[in-house]
Amino acid sequence: MRSEITIDLGALRGNVKTLLRATDGAEVWAVVKANGYGHGAADCAGAALAAGAQALCVATVAEALVLRTRLPAARILVLGPASDREVAEAREATLELVVSSGEIPEDLSVHVKLDTGMGRWGLSELPAPARNVVGVMTHLATADSDADFARVQIERFRAATEQVAELTRHVANSAAALRIPESRFDATRCGIALYGLSPLGGDAAEDGLAPVLSWETEIAQSKLLRAGESTGYGRRFVAERDTWIGILPVGYADGFRRALRGTDVRVAGERCKVIGVVSMDATVIELDRALPPGTPVTIVGPGLPLEEHARVAGTITYELACGIDASPTRARRVVVGA
Repeated sequence: MRSEITIDLGALRGNVKTLLRATDGAEVWAVVKANGYGHGAADCAGAALAAGAQALCVATVAEALVLRTRLPAARILVLGPASDREVAEAREATLELVVSSGEIPEDLSVHVKLDTGMGRWGLSELPAPARNVVGVMTHLATADSDADFARVQIERFRAATEQVAELTRHVANSAAALRIPESRFDATRCGIALYGLSPLGGDAAEDGLAPVLSWETEIAQSKLLRAGESTGYGRRFVAERDTWIGILPVGYADGFRRALRGTDVRVAGERCKVIGVVSMDATVIELDRALPPGTPVTIVGPGLPLEEHARVAGTITYELACGIDASPTRARRVVVGA
């Protein structure tokens, strides 16, 4: 086995129910873009809907069309821009589109996006009403880092949309849904929290969320480095004393990034540090003794949350999760759960 990724759909359903309780009557729309943040969009979308999510959100029409084949009755909102050809495809597939600029396309449901402070997609003011506009939205820039500015955006949005309050208004992302009650309006677009990862970089369990993804591998080989010997490209690790190392058959091609040098994994329940340079398909860890090939190694799992790896890599869990290769060419196991 090179490695195996396990997706616990029972945990995901539990996270949806936690978010539904937290949002106090607002709908929860499950964001499953980027292949469900690396977790598998179709499986996660189906589980989210079964647990009470009322809609799905993706980034592109192409992502939505893939989901439509699996979930013919689902409400699917495309958050990103669409070309004329994609608008036609969206119309045929009964998708809903977000409009951030230009004219409002006809004969399909549209959500108008206002830019209240993110400084990316979005209109500066609402256009003239159109019959097929069913929602208005904005995107918060700092819900996870500066709640005061997020509240400024929320109030700008509220003031701009008071005259169209009969439409579905949606603002909150995961962080806002959990921490800023006034952001919830009619619906919340929850992404990272859906997968049991903290939108605030802390302990997701504090918000009642359970991680959906775990990642296991095994020791492919262990060997003894004598003092002065090195391992890996560039000789970035040179043994100061006789040192046992374990070679794992995963690397940055699998999504275990080079920046994760220095992080820990669990080997037979004990923490071991990643040393040397992470290669395309091999990673080296320091051991305290010789261990046989096949010894199990946990990369992400109990006691090793993705948030910890993100801190070592100087990034966010979103980037690490999206970068894990969960394609059919890799071992991937989906657990339905209770």
